[in-house]
Amino acid sequence: MTTIDIVAGARPNFMKIAPIIKALGQHKANGGKLRYRLVHTGQHYDARMSGDFFTQLGIPEPDINLESGSGTQAEQTAAIMVRYEKLLLDAPSKLCLVVGDVTSTMACAIAAQKLKIPVAHVEAGIRSGDWGMPEEINRMVTDAITNWFFTTSSWAGDNLKRTGVSDDRIFFVGNTMIDTLLANLERLRPPPFWDELKLEPSGYFVVTLHRPANVDGVAAFENLLRAIGEGTRGLPVIFPVHPRTAKTLQAIPGLPPSIHFVEPQPYFEFNYLTRHAKAVITDSGGITEETTVMGVPCMTMRDNTERPETVELGTNELLGTNPAALQPALNRLFAGQWKSGRIPDLWDGKTGERIVSTVDRLLAP
Repeated sequence: MTTIDIVAGARPNFMKIAPIIKALGQHKANGGKLRYRLVHTGQHYDARMSGDFFTQLGIPEPDINLESGSGTQAEQTAAIMVRYEKLLLDAPSKLCLVVGDVTSTMACAIAAQKLKIPVAHVEAGIRSGDWGMPEEINRMVTDAITNWFFTTSSWAGDNLKRTGVSDDRIFFVGNTMIDTLLANLERLRPPPFWDELKLEPSGYFVVTLHRPANVDGVAAFENLLRAIGEGTRGLPVIFPVHPRTAKTLQAIPGLPPSIHFVEPQPYFEFNYLTRHAKAVITDSGGITEETTVMGVPCMTMRDNTERPETVELGTNELLGTNPAALQPALNRLFAGQWKSGRIPDLWDGKTGERIVSTVDRLLAP
C-alpha cells in the first residue's frame, strides 16, 4: 500500500480536498493501492471556519490534527512546520499533497521537501502578481519546491512554464472546488434568516470582503460600504463577516440599513445565497469561480486576480478598490447588460478522479 498525506488547514482547503478524498475511496473500492492520511493543521480551528465544512461535505475526521492555532504569519508557519516535521519523522508518507494557497500549504510543503518527501500542489500556478497578498507569497514558495503541479486552467500552466517548469510535471486536471459545488448543488439550503429578511431569488446581493486594502482602514471601508448601500438601490445586502472585517466594522457609525451583517455561513447556506443572488460583490478569489459556474454576476473589488479565467470566460469583472467603480457596474447590472460567461474547460466535476489517477501513476513502483 502507498500512503499519501492530504493537508488541509483553513476553510478554503476543505472544499478542495473533499473530491480527492471521495475519489481515493472509490480507488480503494476498485482495488487500488493508494491510501491517505488526512492532516488538519489547525490553522482554522473554530466550528464556523472549519467544523461545519467537515460535516456538510462528508470529510472524515482528520487522522492527525496538528493544532497549530493562531498567531502571526511567522508564528503560525513555524508551528505547522515543527509539528508536521515531527509527524513525518515518526511516520513518513510517500507524498505530501497540498491544496490552495494558505499558510498550511506552504509550511507543510517546506517540511516535506526538506525530508525528501515529494510534494504535489493542487491549484498550482495561479498568480495575482501582487506580493502584498500573503497568499501570493504562499503560492510562489510552494510552487518553487513542488514536484508535481495540478492546475485549474491554461493560465496557471503558462505561469508555471514561464518559471521553467517542464510540461511533464504539469497536469491540467480542472478545479476540485467546482467538483464540490456540482456534487452539492441539490443539497444547498437557505440560511435561517432567509424568511426573516424576506429574501427572494435575484432580489438581494451577497457581499464578502476581507482583504486589507478594503477593510483595514476605517475611512476606506466606510466609503466602500456606503457605495454598496447606495448602488444596490435599497435591495437587501447579505454580508457574512470575516473575523478581521468585524474589527473594523465596530469603528464605523451609521452603517447603511440595507446591509445585513451575519455570521460566516456554512457551505450549503452560503452557496445557496450565492446561487440565488442578483450579484456578488467580493474580494475573494474562490467565490469568483463558484459564481462563474453558477452564472451569477460577480464584481471583484481588487486591482488584480489570480483567476483570470473568471474574467476572460466567466461572469466576473475586476473593478479595482475604488468605491466609485461600483456605481457604473451596478447600473449595467440593473439595466440587464451583464455578461453571461461560460464555464472553463474541465470544470466538470471530475477533477478529483483525474488527480487520484495521476498520483497513482506517478507513485507506481
